[in-house]
Amino acid sequence: MRKLSLFIATSLDGYIAKPNDDLSFLKLVEKEGEDYGYENFIHTIDTLIIGRKTYDYVLKEIGSSHYDNGKRNVFVITRTEKPSIGKTTFYTGNLTELVQRLKSESGKNIYCDGGAEIVNELLKSDLIDEFIISIVPILIGNGTRLFKDGRPEQYLELVNSKRFDTGLMQLHYKRKRK
Repeated sequence: MRKLSLFIATSLDGYIAKPNDDLSFLKLVEKEGEDYGYENFIHTIDTLIIGRKTYDYVLKEIGSSHYDNGKRNVFVITRTEKPSIGKTTFYTGNLTELVQRLKSESGKNIYCDGGAEIVNELLKSDLIDEFIISIVPILIGNGTRLFKDGRPEQYLELVNSKRFDTGLMQLHYKRKRK
């Protein structure tokens, strides 16, 4: 069975965006030649799930090929129906059903790149198998929290932790099932 991995960055106090979906704090740890393991990670996946706000931001800042490289299936979770573009599907159905179906299919692993609503819906359904969380050395104090209240308790097992000279700390956990 395929696994679903969350690969995401957060502030030390747990925010993935400042107010107004401002992601500028991520620039604090940008360093030429350093991708924090992203390139190695994306070779393990062939499917991506992403919220529409995150998708729109990346589309504007980086371009559509960042996600849809012609080799990966991309599911943008949205409330607004739109026709597919290349291998990008704008999905308006039940997220839990989609992930359960994708996990049962053959292929590489599945990558979730946020946003918070998507992550927390997946947590409520206990569908995230692996967490790779990069902690940016900043306290934001306000914005969009990565983990919201009202989800079930879940146990994790540390796989690895890595410290980078930019001050970023990356934690890699896998879901520990009882």
